[in-house]
Amino acid sequence: MSDDTIRSTGHRLAIVDAALRMERIGLNKGTAGNVSVRWKDGFLITPSGMPPRSLKPDDIVYVDMDGVPAGSRKPSSEWRFHRDIYAGRPETGAVGHAHPAFCVALAVTHKAIPPYHYMVAKAGGRDIRCAPYASFGTQELSDHAMAALVGRKACLLANHGMIAIGPVLDSALSLAIEVEELAEGYWRALQIGEPVLLSDQEMESMVERFASYGENAQRGGV
Repeated sequence: MSDDTIRSTGHRLAIVDAALRMERIGLNKGTAGNVSVRWKDGFLITPSGMPPRSLKPDDIVYVDMDGVPAGSRKPSSEWRFHRDIYAGRPETGAVGHAHPAFCVALAVTHKAIPPYHYMVAKAGGRDIRCAPYASFGTQELSDHAMAALVGRKACLLANHGMIAIGPVLDSALSLAIEVEELAEGYWRALQIGEPVLLSDQEMESMVERFASYGENAQRGGV
């Protein structure tokens, strides 16, 4: 077995594990959401319409940067924004897309997550934007997502869900979990009143501090 085959199998196993974990902790249910990892001149991504519990490493689909898949499975219908993220964000090694309840609750009202908590800066900026709505699987949706991700590592998708990116799979999944927790905190605060927001200066400071936060974990991840 070649080194490339061994590494590819390792990435495929990690993607299956990530998809299972996202379902287990409630980020996704059923066939919702998708996960990918950069690989060679393209990426490996979960297949279309298959629940995580049925996934095997061979079900993970390789897609090149022209959007051409290899193998018998069809890639996730959202392969376009995965491809565009890898093309436009060279620092990105993994992408997670999910439909968690509180992110969706904000996304259906087209609300961004504002700087109500310093942890918002973990996503790369003073807020977590909400991209305008477009039908799933379309280039229009990818274009909106790419705009919302400028200077950010995560965004919401209007009437849809969320995206989180990272240098490795562990960091992308960790950020997805964090964004859902932030969405829940903001949603709960809105039930009481209007949250007091942190200043731009404070958020800029937090962004700088988070820039190197978690480097040890990222270096050890998939």
